Amino acid sequence: MPIVTIQVTREGTKPGADSVTANEKAQLIEGVSQLLLDVLNKPLEATFVVIEEVEKENWGWGGLPVDEYRKQRGLK
Repeated sequence: MPIVTIQVTREGTKPGADSVTANEKAQLIEGVSQLLLDVLNKPLEATFVVIEEVEKENWGWGGLPVDEYRKQRGLK
């Protein structure tokens, strides 16, 4: 019984969105579950996927808050 946790920053992937959409989450769940089936032969009904959205101010990268790191690196 695999349990997969996906952590992402809470922000939109498209203009006007402020979080990952329900459709994007469904695609992540389907894709990860299928990968475990294909690689490890784990049945879809035995795979659990948890998606955690973390506020950007609670996410650090390279010793900096994520927004500052991105600014310095020229990333979104």
